[in-house]
Amino acid sequence: MHSTNPKVDDYFTTVTQWRQELEQLRAILLDCQLTEELKWRSPCYTFQKRNIAILGGFKDYCALSFFKGALLQDVHGLLVAPGENSQSSRLFKFTDVDEIVKMASQIKAYIYEAIEVEKAGLKVAFKRSTNLVFPEELQQQLKASPDLKSAFEALTLGRQRGYNLYFSAPKQSKTRTARIEKYRQRILDGNGINDCLCSRSKKMPQCDGSHKYI
Repeated sequence: MHSTNPKVDDYFTTVTQWRQELEQLRAILLDCQLTEELKWRSPCYTFQKRNIAILGGFKDYCALSFFKGALLQDVHGLLVAPGENSQSSRLFKFTDVDEIVKMASQIKAYIYEAIEVEKAGLKVAFKRSTNLVFPEELQQQLKASPDLKSAFEALTLGRQRGYNLYFSAPKQSKTRTARIEKYRQRILDGNGINDCLCSRSKKMPQCDGSHKYI
């Protein structure tokens, strides 16, 4: 088993919901000899510095998500897309730690297949949306920051559209730029413009109960 990452150890001290389930998934991932890192504020598992999978807790379930899950054979039909427009990532949804224990061998098989996908250098053939025309200010910032570009491209098309609509709306360039700067960290953290983070940070704007910001 690979060693744990101190940053991820700290992450688990803050987790309340799905902690047992996520810790069980963590043990399985480490047993597959993956390197543990903290990316986008979540436990991320890599092979030779390439992203393989990431863990996350949500309101109704916790998830083990594969970055290139669309390339996995999924012979058991266990993976689901996180959104209707998701082209690359696929995930397991879990609500019970016993379920994870029983499926451990199957989960490992998917992890090992994901590693082989990386070894083979396979890439997802993304379909570009013809409906998205990014404002010049956003294009410039994506070009200037590889990290921001990677994070933005990792978002689902729906989240990209949400940002694009918001960034494109102002008539003045300085206002468009200000909006991009304001939401820069949210993009880097892998969140959509309307994703609720009220349970993650006290510094975020107040939640109106619908889990969107006001």
